[in-house]
Amino acid sequence: MTADLREKAAALPDAPGIYRFYNKEQVLIYVGKAKSLKKRVSSYFNKQSAYSRKTEKLVSEIHSIEFTLANTEFDALLMENNFIKQYQPKYNILLKDDKTFPYLCILRERFPRIIYTRKYIPEQGEYFGPYSSVQSMKSVLELVRKLYTIRTCNFLLSQSNIKQKKFKVCLEYHLGNCKGPCEGLQEEQAYLEEIAQARHILKGNLSLVETHFTDHMKMHAEALQFELAERYRHKIELLEKFQAKSTVVNRKLTDIDVITILSTQDTAFLNFMQVKEGAIIYSRDIQVTKKLDEPDAELLAMVAHQVRADLKSTHQQVYSNLALEIADEGVENIVPQIGDKRRLVDLSLKNVIYQKARKEAAKESQAQRHQEVLVSLQAALRLQRLPRTIECFDNSNLQGSDPVASMVRFVDGKPDKGGYRHFNIRTVKGPDDFASMREIVVRRYQRIIQEALPFPDLIIVDGGKGQLSSAAQALQELNLYGQIPIIGIAKKLEEIYFPEDPLPLHIHKKSQALLLIQQIRDEAHRFAITFHRKKRSKSSLLSELEEIPGIGPAATESLLRHFKSVKKIMTADPNELEALIGKSKAHKINLWKQKREN
Repeated sequence: MTADLREKAAALPDAPGIYRFYNKEQVLIYVGKAKSLKKRVSSYFNKQSAYSRKTEKLVSEIHSIEFTLANTEFDALLMENNFIKQYQPKYNILLKDDKTFPYLCILRERFPRIIYTRKYIPEQGEYFGPYSSVQSMKSVLELVRKLYTIRTCNFLLSQSNIKQKKFKVCLEYHLGNCKGPCEGLQEEQAYLEEIAQARHILKGNLSLVETHFTDHMKMHAEALQFELAERYRHKIELLEKFQAKSTVVNRKLTDIDVITILSTQDTAFLNFMQVKEGAIIYSRDIQVTKKLDEPDAELLAMVAHQVRADLKSTHQQVYSNLALEIADEGVENIVPQIGDKRRLVDLSLKNVIYQKARKEAAKESQAQRHQEVLVSLQAALRLQRLPRTIECFDNSNLQGSDPVASMVRFVDGKPDKGGYRHFNIRTVKGPDDFASMREIVVRRYQRIIQEALPFPDLIIVDGGKGQLSSAAQALQELNLYGQIPIIGIAKKLEEIYFPEDPLPLHIHKKSQALLLIQQIRDEAHRFAITFHRKKRSKSSLLSELEEIPGIGPAATESLLRHFKSVKKIMTADPNELEALIGKSKAHKINLWKQKREN
């Protein structure tokens, strides 16, 4: 297979584009971009010795290759980003969207309000943000409301409503925070002028606002209107206080994005900031779990592109601590060495270093807590060695139909999801939990013996004496009884049972040891139930599809393999169905879909 893939890679064009790797189930597992598709894809099969184990595993799963040409490397970057977002391949790094970050919005309405929201609906109004924290967003909104008289009511201020005097001024008017447009006490044009000034604040153009206030203060002072001049002086002071809190470098540095990175073997820590007139108007810490030991420069370019796209940044300068390839036309990357520009990069790096240290401290603290719980569990169960590896078994069936079982594995008190296992019950007919438990325990540890893998330090069985006895019997058949500690936990009273001991052990309800056992037991139950539901749903769908005249097992399997779920079949494009199973069968499926919808 590797030789075939090497030949296919050598036949690729020497041009920019994206390449896609699929496994034998035709599931997309990796998307990459390249200046030269031929050189980049060939490197996976010609230089495997230079790759890490993670990349070797990726290569071992590749079954087929597809590619798409692009005009430029930047176009390839955009295509790669779209594919990753849509298909989320398991070997690609994924960044979470800013969907939960807050925005400020000038609503598109007569006498516009300024609101904060977490929903981005472009047609609703003009959005500013997203802000990295609610506090920073609220401080900007508070400044706007102190400087301008923006209404906070949600009245529909149409001309007819105002003429008919449908509304009365509220407390905000009497406090001086609103000029009463609801009663026609403020002209729409005067209100929109305040909104225009507020827009400068939201964009970070504070110097324009300061100049506006200063000009008006001087004008009123020269006209001997000292009370009005004092109001503008007060607004300038508010603006200066806000600037003093946020300005970090020379105010001449404006419209700049800053991104920095530090990484460990498994995780990259990044910080992204936006600077306007020397003030940081946005800051975000980002952690990326490495999938294929990606170099820092590659991660920096990928994250910078995605965050800039999320923020719709038009800034023409990007400062960073590493040289950065930016495909955006006209955008310049700078790695500053001295001065205020370097101060900005150092500030961003300071955030990265703190983020990294906090993560490592939390990890160390968590490891210590897990160690203490394991010591407590060892003492409670009187185990000879620390139960670092624990495996727990559970059965699931519905009145004997589709019996399945699960095993979850915890290492050092944490779920090891790569070690989870599902079991279809093979030898047991009907709802016999005891026989099912015996079967899955035999199968699990028979496999462990065959593959010469290490045994767990503790086995937990979800159930009382009956399930525990069945599991113990399985260990006896494999000559493992007595070598691995095994317990059962009964659900109602949370009693702990040992083999050949008629009396249960009662651990204190608030004990960390019992809480860990319950967590492991509940996780095994959840895993078994989830698997059982999927199997039952698939069986139901399979039988329903096969009942359609002209749709046999082969077509049904093709549909399930391709679409994975009934929901995707229901929303599938007719042309896609036709390409998969033929025009006649696709027509029958479409009729079935219409019947289900009605």
